[in-house]
Formats: sequence, C-alpha cells, structure tokens
Amino acid sequence: MKRLTHIDKKGRAVMVDIGNKKQEHRCARASGHISLSGETLRLIEKEGMKKGDVLTVAQIAGIAAAKKTPELIPLCHNILLDNIKVELKTGESGITAECEVKCTGKTGAEMEALTSVSIALLTVYDMCKAVDRNMVIGDLKLLQKTKK
Repeated sequence: MKRLTHIDKKGRAVMVDIGNKKQEHRCARASGHISLSGETLRLIEKEGMKKGDVLTVAQIAGIAAAKKTPELIPLCHNILLDNIKVELKTGESGITAECEVKCTGKTGAEMEALTSVSIALLTVYDMCKAVDRNMVIGDLKLLQKTKK
C-alpha cells in the first residue's frame, strides 16, 4: 500500500518537500455538476436572475478560486499558474463546470482545478438559491493530470 504523502511517521500532518523535484509543464482538468430545476435553467439561459449573469460570475469566481487554493487548503503548495480556463455549460439537468489549470512547476495543479470547479458551482448555487431550493452539487472529479 502506498504511504500517505502528507502524514509523517508519527501520524502528524506535514507539507510535502518538493525541493528536489524538477520543474515540469503540468496540466490538470476537473469537473463537477449542479442539478437545477428547468425553471432555474431557463432563467439562467435568458439572463433573468436578479443577481446577474450567473455563468459569467461563476466563471470569474472559479478563476479567482484557483488562484487562492493554497490559502484554503492548508498543505497545498503555492504555485505559479500559467493559465486557468473555466467553462460552464447548461444541460438538461443543470450546469456542468469544467476547469483546466496549467503551470510550470515542481507539483501539479489538481487541487487548483478542483477548487475552481467547487467555487464556480457554489457561486451558481448562491446566485440561484432564491428561486431553487432543490439544487444539488456533485460529481466533482479530477478528469486529467499530466506533466511533461
């Protein structure tokens, strides 16, 4: 069984030492979904929500969240991000958010991509809570993690 990387031999939380790792181009993609009522989806698509353009605000929130990840997750490294792309797409049952984060560094950006999607979907929730009390956020997952 693999050893947990953020736990020392005494079971205490530690930050992983990446000092000896080489710089590489890295990319991480994540996605998630929020289930919405048909009425809520129609309001979003015609930009009829009182709080404004839900998809654009959620996209910006997702970008900002990726940048703030080390402030939110205690053992996450502070890495320089080269690019962050966040897309939100409406579908029959709700909205799917997908984020791609690229960096050049010693560790990957999967936590940034996952945080981005989470906050984008929470922003949709916040902007729609007045009209939809049955929203469900789920299916948060890492789609891809690469380095070269």
